[in-house]
Amino acid sequence: MDQSFMLMLSNLLHLHSHMDPTTSLLSDVTSSDSSVSAASPTSILTSTSAAPLLFFTIASVLSYLASHSPNKSSKDKPQKPNASAAKPHSSSPSAATAEFSVSAFRALSTEHIWAMEAPLRDAQWRSLYGISYPVFTTIVDKLKPYITQSQLSLPSDYAVAMVLSRLAHGLSAKALASRYALEPYLISKITNMVTRLLATKLYPEFIKIPVSRRRLVETTQGFQELTALPNICGAIDGTPVRLHKLPSDIINPSMYNSRHGFPSILLQVVADHKKIFWDVCVKAPGGFDDATHFRDSLLYNRLISGDIVWDKVINVRGQHVRPYIVGDWCYPLLSFLLTPFSWNRTGNPAQNAFDEALMKGRKMVEDAIGLLKARWKILQDLNVGLNHAPQTIVACCVLHNLCQIAREPEPELCKEPEENGSPPRVLENEKSFYYYGESLRQALADDLYQRLSSR
Repeated sequence: MDQSFMLMLSNLLHLHSHMDPTTSLLSDVTSSDSSVSAASPTSILTSTSAAPLLFFTIASVLSYLASHSPNKSSKDKPQKPNASAAKPHSSSPSAATAEFSVSAFRALSTEHIWAMEAPLRDAQWRSLYGISYPVFTTIVDKLKPYITQSQLSLPSDYAVAMVLSRLAHGLSAKALASRYALEPYLISKITNMVTRLLATKLYPEFIKIPVSRRRLVETTQGFQELTALPNICGAIDGTPVRLHKLPSDIINPSMYNSRHGFPSILLQVVADHKKIFWDVCVKAPGGFDDATHFRDSLLYNRLISGDIVWDKVINVRGQHVRPYIVGDWCYPLLSFLLTPFSWNRTGNPAQNAFDEALMKGRKMVEDAIGLLKARWKILQDLNVGLNHAPQTIVACCVLHNLCQIAREPEPELCKEPEENGSPPRVLENEKSFYYYGESLRQALADDLYQRLSSR
């Protein structure tokens, strides 16, 4: 019992002695004739005065209150964080910082996330980091060994979450630093590390050319269901990624101006029928055209040299048709890259039918780019250093594939400006590929038109 209760009990004892002098609980227990009986509870209850019973009742109430009062030591002990503590109101800078602290993240990710229903859990995680919780843990598990080697002072999952929130919401390093109570230079360092790991360590696993027989058959069949054209293995397109600003020391800044009037760098992707990228290239400033960017890519050099061999050949009207990719009129017509006959459907009926079918296949890559920029809003206004821009773009492409493979919900597409321009000229080393491509395209067009006419 604490001192305040003992003081109250002592005062009550003195009050009892004053009210009922015939029975004293403070009598001298050393006297030989009243050593025990005077102090016994029985003597209180059998007293002729009401005072002992009143005293006993009050003392019992005080004892109960004392035994059920909060322990002082438990008040001083830190309480276990709960859901409300993990997300305090952001009415002040300190409260906003606490909401994104390591302890708040740990409370949400380890103590409360599995107590939620899966749809609610994943919806909350997507709103914060752009992906569901299972996809997030997959990324963390794959990157954790490399982040641990860097001896970063922050937990691996916390660092990944921080970078994902920046990519998903397009936050600047300064804005993220204020949110997480870190220096902007440290935010940039962590962003560069995580995006570099995504673009190098995870790229080979999640962005692959469909050369295996099983995947090649699955891809060509998927495109044939969409277009009625056989042996399409991918659709290619390019898109400018807007830069927030160019460094002041750029020698020729005009080369970064896209045809739409903003500074950018070019992203070239090839997607399959599920809108999954199987090739990504970021090598040209925004002022370059799609054909030039394509010809400078590793994919073009591998295709032109015959390094990529697809083990699936079909015969169409006497032509041996190997798997090919489709693109719009901004790309050169080659045996492995077929383009429309015209951009405004001015060909004959067979050619127009082919163009319509080809553009249905090409729509897969258009939609994939729209999803990419909708999911990772940093690509709508890239606010990283120019040297780190390519790896950031590739990292977002890896994350896009993870979302598609996991069948994450598809957001509303980010609309791209309309394509325009004239077909590129044929280079001297491409002439044989061009002429063969012409024959293949015409054979496919005639075959398609005959099949459509016979229905």
